[in-house]
Amino acid sequence: MNDKENRDKNASYEQVDTGISYNAKNDPELDPFEINFRQEHHQNRGPREAFVNEYGVLIGDHIYQSEQSPLEQWSDETDPAIMSGDQWVHPYKDVGFQTTENRELFEQGIVPQGYPFMHSDKDVAYKSYPSGEPDEKEKDAEQK
Repeated sequence: MNDKENRDKNASYEQVDTGISYNAKNDPELDPFEINFRQEHHQNRGPREAFVNEYGVLIGDHIYQSEQSPLEQWSDETDPAIMSGDQWVHPYKDVGFQTTENRELFEQGIVPQGYPFMHSDKDVAYKSYPSGEPDEKEKDAEQK
């Protein structure tokens, strides 16, 4: 991650509050969802302790429900973009870090392979036919 990316990422945590009573009784070093990040992934991540984001939602407590969350107040007028951004993800304690791909990336440096997209038991990638016609291999297979 270059310096500009680090500055941009940290900007999303500038409006968070980590001085909350929840943090007084919890050790931010001990967490079941935190993985063993490689050294290059420790810098400029954001706060280690739980924080209250700009919407008043506690992030990093693993409860994942809050009366202040837009998810709990959803309506036809709610813009889904309100739930995007780093202010909704804890930089150290997100349950998503437990996925195989994230553990391999952050603990071993193995970059995820994005192609082909695979479901755990099905190949959901499929060939598209822009012309509406199958290619030569497909035609040969159909004729046999």
